[in-house]
Amino acid sequence: MSGSQTATGRILGDFAVDQGGPGQATIIGRAERATAVNAAFANAVSEHSIELDDIDELALFHYGPPVLSAALAVTEWQRSDGRAFLTAVLAGCEVMSRISRATNNALRNRGFHTTPTCGVFGATVAAGLLLGLGRDQLTNALGLAGAQASGLMEMYGPSMQKRFNPGPAARNGVTAAILAKKGFTGADTILEGERGFGNAFAGGLDEDALLDRLGTDIPVLIEHKPYSAARPIHNAIDCALDIRSRLGAGLPQDLAAITRITVRRHPDWAGYHLNSSPRTFHEAQVSLPYAVAAALTFGRALPDQFTAENLVRNDLVDLSARVAVEPDDTLARGVSCSMTVDFADGSSATSVVDHPKGSIENPMTALDLREKFRYLTAGLLPTDAAERVEGLVADLPNQANLDGLFDLLQVKA
Repeated sequence: MSGSQTATGRILGDFAVDQGGPGQATIIGRAERATAVNAAFANAVSEHSIELDDIDELALFHYGPPVLSAALAVTEWQRSDGRAFLTAVLAGCEVMSRISRATNNALRNRGFHTTPTCGVFGATVAAGLLLGLGRDQLTNALGLAGAQASGLMEMYGPSMQKRFNPGPAARNGVTAAILAKKGFTGADTILEGERGFGNAFAGGLDEDALLDRLGTDIPVLIEHKPYSAARPIHNAIDCALDIRSRLGAGLPQDLAAITRITVRRHPDWAGYHLNSSPRTFHEAQVSLPYAVAAALTFGRALPDQFTAENLVRNDLVDLSARVAVEPDDTLARGVSCSMTVDFADGSSATSVVDHPKGSIENPMTALDLREKFRYLTAGLLPTDAAERVEGLVADLPNQANLDGLFDLLQVKA
């Protein structure tokens, strides 16, 4: 919900309203409603706007913005029940995961962004199930989804580009499902065809990975982000917080005495997120040096730490400049991090993190997740509404429709 209040969230919310049409679905965090297609578009961008969405364990993509946004919009429009909603979301996530496994790492190495390129298929399946599509219709919808697959990794820097990417995937997924229901046909070879998604985006499709244990296993491994930064940076943030916890009462003086912060990363990631002088909120969230400096300074890394006023603070600027990243192929995992902080008196502190907070191996607790939800909705929901949302979500399988939930997520005019 907090993402709807960002610049990117507000722009997409305005856009969705400006398109007109029937008010089929809630634009989360606003008073206005929009068509299901445009609500899915706006909500997907909002969800991705503060870097606190979910994360896939393997490819580090985000299920929520494309799949959940599409499913929420169509569920509200069709007044589907809670069990149908959950089934659609899980099916969409499974399809997204399987297509990612069948095309990565080649897809990402070619410069394509997994979240939207694979996410459009997940969004289509979720929307299609909620619209009651049969087998042939769903096949047609997936063909239309592939025709709309898009999203490039050329998205870092001061612009809003990264926030935009999941939006078309959610919008296009709902569009594909609606058109297929109306009789529009699509290619049934969209994944494996000579000029299909696999060959075009990844130079081939790993059909064994795509179909591995199909029907007996659902390869959806969702992790949660405790920090408002790109997921591969979280290991470094955890290292910084670990070292900070050992500094004690002399913290300000100790931070000023830091002469160098050496971050060792696997070669797969050593060349990413190196900008030590971010200029915008978006740029800071994909800056490892700044995120480390913020974590050491504030003891947290949430949206408040990435604001424009903090980006020009002299102490943070100086601390960011002292961060050096080096490749280390001995690290256990691709996102593993080893950090050594050197101080002026010759002492040093070291921390190693293989599994960041929120990962499958190091999960956030139920209390952690509840506090994250309360933080993200603070000041946006009426008194006791957060608790009511939590109750409705916990009871989703028994809900005849989700009208009560959407009513709580819509800001009153």
